[in-house]
Amino acid sequence: MTPTPRYSLVVPFYNEAGNISPLIATAVEVLDTLPYNYEIILVNDGSTDATAVEISACITQWPQCRALHQPRNLGQATALLDGLRSARGEILLAMDGDGQNDPRDFPLLLAPVEAGTLDVACGWRHDRHDSWLRRRMSRLANLVRGRVLGDHLHDSGCQLRAMRREVVACLFPFELLQSFLPAIVVAAGFRLGEFRVRHHPRTRGEAKYGLRQLWLRPTLAMFRLRSRLRARS
Repeated sequence: MTPTPRYSLVVPFYNEAGNISPLIATAVEVLDTLPYNYEIILVNDGSTDATAVEISACITQWPQCRALHQPRNLGQATALLDGLRSARGEILLAMDGDGQNDPRDFPLLLAPVEAGTLDVACGWRHDRHDSWLRRRMSRLANLVRGRVLGDHLHDSGCQLRAMRREVVACLFPFELLQSFLPAIVVAAGFRLGEFRVRHHPRTRGEAKYGLRQLWLRPTLAMFRLRSRLRARS
């Protein structure tokens, strides 16, 4: 067994062949500049393309990487939670696997967590490279969600985050956990902050969420989560 890493980076992938190697290469380049050891957990969420092959190539090239293969497509929420729970690091990083998050923002998010001023540091895609409709719907959804759940973030959907490993204990399987993680963390009493981060256009593959996934599902899930959090308090 290798020494316990200081950092664990969790990246869920679903049919992201072509995006994986460039993204991990940049992540390794950034993490290698930090003074601590690390691991990268590549979660293959039942992909049907060459994602598994590309993950294997990453493990061969960078021994810091290891794979977590889901038996079928269980969804981003499950892939993220399983990856976080399998992480061995003291501080955990997470990001999307589509190449739109930028690993160069890791130090920005790690700094307040390392300093002990925050338990979770979240990215805010201030200059988003998405369609006008997606940006408008996201802005409205964040406004409504903040009022209903009380996390009051500009961008709850940004998957670029850093957190203390103790935070994982408060998480539970839930639909769209990847977007509601900040609300759950705040309800559990952890300290959360938000920082402007880079956001890149998607250059390969297709977005996994349509209009129904961007509005109807999150709205229904939001009220289910509010009831669950109230029952736990």
